[in-house]
Amino acid sequence: MNKKETAEIKKNFSDKSGFFVMERVLTGFVDAEKNLRCYKINSCIAMPAEEHDVYDETLKKVLNTNVGKNFCEYEFPSESYEEGKPQELLYSLLKSELKDELLCENFLNHIANNLVDDAPYAVITAYCKYTVRRKDKNDENYTGEDEIYRYLLTAICPAKTSNDGFAFNNDDNEIVKKLNNELIIGRAPTDGFLYPVFSNRSTDVNHVMYYSKSASNPNISIVENVLGCSFVMSAENEKTSFQNILKNVVGDDLDYMVIKTVNEKLQEVVEENKDDTDKTVMDNTKLKDILTDIGIPQERVQMVEPVFEKVCGNVPLTVSNLVENKTVVSATGITVNIKPDFADKVRTSVVDGRRCLLIDIDDPTIEINGLPVSLT
Repeated sequence: MNKKETAEIKKNFSDKSGFFVMERVLTGFVDAEKNLRCYKINSCIAMPAEEHDVYDETLKKVLNTNVGKNFCEYEFPSESYEEGKPQELLYSLLKSELKDELLCENFLNHIANNLVDDAPYAVITAYCKYTVRRKDKNDENYTGEDEIYRYLLTAICPAKTSNDGFAFNNDDNEIVKKLNNELIIGRAPTDGFLYPVFSNRSTDVNHVMYYSKSASNPNISIVENVLGCSFVMSAENEKTSFQNILKNVVGDDLDYMVIKTVNEKLQEVVEENKDDTDKTVMDNTKLKDILTDIGIPQERVQMVEPVFEKVCGNVPLTVSNLVENKTVVSATGITVNIKPDFADKVRTSVVDGRRCLLIDIDDPTIEINGLPVSLT
């Protein structure tokens, strides 16, 4: 499921779209001891508009268009469709349209027993239908051959108490210490998933999309235990792996200019493929081409394939996850942040026998701690 397909589902996640219906919502609450304390199936048809809007707001956050970072696709292993396995449970729940109470309870207990979290949380799952309008080859005229994409969208929302600060007491006309022992369920989910996926504008029951609010800190237990899939690297881990490959391949030739130029090459790849619906990846062949282009010796370039395999197992990396938005130069007691457009103004050199970081300044006036200083 790519960015364009995700954006289509998100854009139409509203009754106002004319092609979307949220029929039912299943809610459940799990305490810190992994007990399913309660659950309820709500019909959205008779639901008050204010309540409906809260569900819409929360669930829509799971449909994150940052595909490959916050919203990642996973394939179910072949055994996952066996009875009692995660895919079979999700498929049965989908077919039931959230009408089977026993299935709903089993689904929530499955999450409670397998999700690793020390804090209480709420589970919100909606059964939705989206009418997929079919267009002609020119992507213009509707052909009339519509398909109904039926899906489950789940949001996992943290619950916590808050008793900080003060409140105004209307009865006594006093400002008093706020006392709040209620568990407040957040509207912003930390995790979630979409099943089945919307691929090639059609239903794919063999894949699932997992959402994590923090791309660098996903809840692996949801991917592996709740969904029964094999976890792949997070965006942060992909970047770390790429850095390890560069260090091992380039070795002593790794300097400021090499790092800056590689990053610029990655940015060019992202820009060239910005209109592609599928994510752009970096494999050992593409990396060898980049390093060759920037003048890394061939004996070093030939090390890419074995190093890449050792670090990543030949699984390609997502290019957008590897790009640095700024250059950060750090030394003991010194950190310099450089925006991309100004990276050429910085260089390293040896001056009078001392290793130096040199910054070209066009304007003779700079600011130090907010005060203007003229360099003459």
